[in-house]
Amino acid sequence: MPFNQTNIMMNKRTILFFLVLLLIPFFTACGKQENSGLTSNPPIISKPIEKNVTIYVTTSSRSLDLSKQSVEFNSKPSMSPSTITLTPSVTYQTMDGFGVAITGSTCYNLMLMKQVDRTKFLTETFSPNEGLGFSYVRISIGCSDFSLSEYTCCDEKGIENFGLQGEERNYVIPILKEILAINPILKVLGSPWTCPRWMKVNNLTEKKPFDSWTSGQLNPDYYEDYATYFVKWIEAFATEGVKITAITPQNEPLNRGNSASLFMGWKEQKDFIKTALGPQFQRAGLDTKIYAFDHNYNYDNIVDQKGYPLNIYEDDDASQYIAGAAYHNYGGDRNELNVVHNQRPDKDLIFTETSIGTWNSGRDLTTRLMTDMEDVALGTINNWCKSVIVWNLMLDNDRGPNRQGGCRTCYGAVDIDYDYKTITRNSHYYIIGQLSAVVKPGAIRIGTKGYTADGIIYSAFQNTDGTYAFVIMNKLSEEKSITVNDGIHNFTYKIPAKSVASYRWNN
Repeated sequence: MPFNQTNIMMNKRTILFFLVLLLIPFFTACGKQENSGLTSNPPIISKPIEKNVTIYVTTSSRSLDLSKQSVEFNSKPSMSPSTITLTPSVTYQTMDGFGVAITGSTCYNLMLMKQVDRTKFLTETFSPNEGLGFSYVRISIGCSDFSLSEYTCCDEKGIENFGLQGEERNYVIPILKEILAINPILKVLGSPWTCPRWMKVNNLTEKKPFDSWTSGQLNPDYYEDYATYFVKWIEAFATEGVKITAITPQNEPLNRGNSASLFMGWKEQKDFIKTALGPQFQRAGLDTKIYAFDHNYNYDNIVDQKGYPLNIYEDDDASQYIAGAAYHNYGGDRNELNVVHNQRPDKDLIFTETSIGTWNSGRDLTTRLMTDMEDVALGTINNWCKSVIVWNLMLDNDRGPNRQGGCRTCYGAVDIDYDYKTITRNSHYYIIGQLSAVVKPGAIRIGTKGYTADGIIYSAFQNTDGTYAFVIMNKLSEEKSITVNDGIHNFTYKIPAKSVASYRWNN
């Protein structure tokens, strides 16, 4: 081809064309890196981190009183040696809830409050959204040692004479209805302190009538009538709009000395459940759970009553009707919960009663908060309990109303002044509140790994809405900085000395 100006122009255009082709990927990569296929990390864009970890904190000194706070997620992975990492793939029990006993005395005090004050207190306590979300209550079937009088629901001989009494109709049921209006998913556990006196005998050999509120044994001839008594009681409460979630056949069955009481050894309870109570619940179509035992870890040191619920479980005909066992902590060691679980992991465990009083510095939070949190709250949960219920929501400043033979040295979870407005919260209110505020019914206790230390006790959970909950206590005399890691997020909080902190956050 002849060398001329036209050829020179064409060569320049060709060169420019190829240069553009070569540069197109470069400009594209700079402008749209997410589609470029490059393996380098995109630039980090700085933006505010949301404060989405909610914290509730209570100190033994009351300087923080169920104080609601928040903390930000850390922007970088934590290298702190005091990091606790959640392991949600490791699962334990499903939680039913946390709460208090609603006794006759409690309801009497609540009814003396002005409606506006009572509603405010019950909302703060039971509302899942506006309060602490207490979600489980225990009531007595008939009287307890914190009732206004001695009674059962069938004091006149003959089961046809069954009927709810004034304490239920005028106090307990109205209060339960107010609580259910605030928390409709509230669970209710019922326990009798005694059967009707006409069903009692002095012992199972002589079977002589035993007309006393205290002690005695259930006459086997009345097993069917007494099972009917339970069915009628559950159905009567249902008619009033109160669903009974569960019952125990007898409160403290090894305690003959309570002001209202009945001795019921494991063999008696097994036979009663197997031959009468379980079958009657089944025929009546009740889904109310039956929990065996309902007494102390040490079985009151009665040799032939050791392992009370385990003995009943060995009878398959009885065991089929039983959801699990209930425990109190007035004797023995909570490790018994772990022993029972390991032998029968198919059966549930619940914790249903503990008290504070003048004998254990019950109103001194500097003494009680750490002890009760370790023993009653985290101690039972970390040993497989699905629920934790403490005794007596509210008593007055004279630890009442109470009656002869009942506990006159007990404090309530809260105590109310005689203005029926001013409330003092005690340790049992705080330990339940610290749990219920973040751990919701249906939550699963999950595993943890990492930091452990004497004086630092904790438990982790995943709620049904996917949120995580973490409850930790610091028994130490100085604050402790703890980092919590869920595998995606981590956050750090300085837990005050001798305090409890509860966290909830989205994963």
